[in-house]
Amino acid sequence: MRVTQSMLSNNMLRNLSTSYNKMGKLQDQITTGKKVNRPSDDPVVAMKGIGYRTALDKVEQFQRNIGEVNNWLDSSDDALDKVGSAMHRANELAIQAANGTTTPEDQEKIKAELDQLRQHIQNIANTKVGDKYIFSGTKTTTPLYDTTIHGVSGFPTTSADLANPTSFQKKVEIEVFDGINMKVNTNAIDLFKNIDQMFQKIKDGTIDFGSAIGEIDDQMNDLLTTRADIGARQNRVELMDDRLQSQSVIATKQMSENEDIDYEKAITEMITQESVHRAALSVGARIIQPSLVDFLR
Repeated sequence: MRVTQSMLSNNMLRNLSTSYNKMGKLQDQITTGKKVNRPSDDPVVAMKGIGYRTALDKVEQFQRNIGEVNNWLDSSDDALDKVGSAMHRANELAIQAANGTTTPEDQEKIKAELDQLRQHIQNIANTKVGDKYIFSGTKTTTPLYDTTIHGVSGFPTTSADLANPTSFQKKVEIEVFDGINMKVNTNAIDLFKNIDQMFQKIKDGTIDFGSAIGEIDDQMNDLLTTRADIGARQNRVELMDDRLQSQSVIATKQMSENEDIDYEKAITEMITQESVHRAALSVGARIIQPSLVDFLR
């Protein structure tokens, strides 16, 4: 078969184009630091990258959810801590009032301070995280204590809350891992109602200060039990957060191994390809026959 000049020229141009493409691909890899810059470069690597990136996005979303869970639990624990401080003060006042040396005027002053503590605890029952009431169950837009909604008692009852009397006791859950939901609210409606009723009894004189001391102790024990439940959930959230951090590291490592280039290897390949390209240009210059213009110079 006769090899023509046009055949040599076409082959040379095709080889030079291929060489340029290889150099361009290597240059893109070195510039971006990625093995694949478009799916056509390596469909398998591209598909794996989508999977790893999806897994990492889910982990990041769960970590944001963990932050919201911590916000609810920390706010609940802080609120109940303030209730505990108020109850300690109420206990001190009850002990002081139960002393036989206090006058009726002193007892009235103590009742006035107890009434202020009661109002303080009622306000705590309406603690919010953002625009949500954290002690109102799934009725997060409704305050737990509100005399305009629930009548004289201020707290919901089956007769006052006709729409859904149990909604104030339902769980609010946030997903913290695949298929794992964490309860973030605290069912404290009974705790707040019992404390409020205790203060009402003291105000009405239904119980004397001696009996009030025992009731205050009982309510404080219930309060500690509720806070212990919050503490247990906080510990679990910390374990889940550690697990998510480990998952984030693993997903990031897998994505890096799948997509990131080895810079030393890529640069070496780039230098080698440049040398091959220069050699191809040199050989091509020799293959092309001199034209009439070259003779006329």
